[in-house]
Amino acid sequence: YIKSILKKKDGIPARLKFLLQCVSGLLIELCIYFFPSNAKEATTLYVPFINRAILDLSWVWILFAMLVIVGSSNAVNLTDGLDGLAIGTVTIVVSVLAVMAYLTGHQPIAQYLRIPYIPQAAELTVFLSALGGAGLGFLWFNSNPASVFMGDTGSLALGGIIGTVAIMIKKEFFLVIVGGIFVIEALSVIVQVASYKLRKKRVFKMAPIHHHFELSGWPEQKVVVRMWIIGIILAILGLSSLKIL
Repeated sequence: YIKSILKKKDGIPARLKFLLQCVSGLLIELCIYFFPSNAKEATTLYVPFINRAILDLSWVWILFAMLVIVGSSNAVNLTDGLDGLAIGTVTIVVSVLAVMAYLTGHQPIAQYLRIPYIPQAAELTVFLSALGGAGLGFLWFNSNPASVFMGDTGSLALGGIIGTVAIMIKKEFFLVIVGGIFVIEALSVIVQVASYKLRKKRVFKMAPIHHHFELSGWPEQKVVVRMWIIGIILAILGLSSLKIL
């Protein structure tokens, strides 16, 4: 609207965009908090490779969950700097989350694997599968050289969806593993900015880190494919955290 109707090329200011993300995340978490599918598990935290809840955050969970959504949204946005990088990684992550949503939504399977049971979570499998399929379709046109671009509208929304789903199926820390590429990209920016402000020196040639590899002489396609490979390895690592005993 701002760009097409008001003819302002800059779009929404960064601070306003961040505020809107926080408000949106807060509204989502309030809905989940007050209308949980499983009240017993609503505010608990689970860590991969540990088959029990480690902490009940009570109302503080709302703030934690908002941080997950906003962080995930911006991390995907930062990753969207090379053709196919963000959507390829998103497709890997949502595919794994689709599997986890199915397992989490079936009580006998959840009990067998010793993961939290969330009623109706399996319904998310259909949505996530559709999202993954759409991601592959988008990748067809977004691969190098790209003819279609995601932009902030796509990357911020996809990141928000991933964060929201992870919260709904109690896989917040699981997301840190399977979405490790997003974590690395976001951390590289944080480290770069902090280092420059505190030491007046840059750790990387350019942040996010995929641009560092580009400036180091790696072709764009090689950076993207290697990031995908790491993403697949992290996805397998995340799935290996299931307690099949």
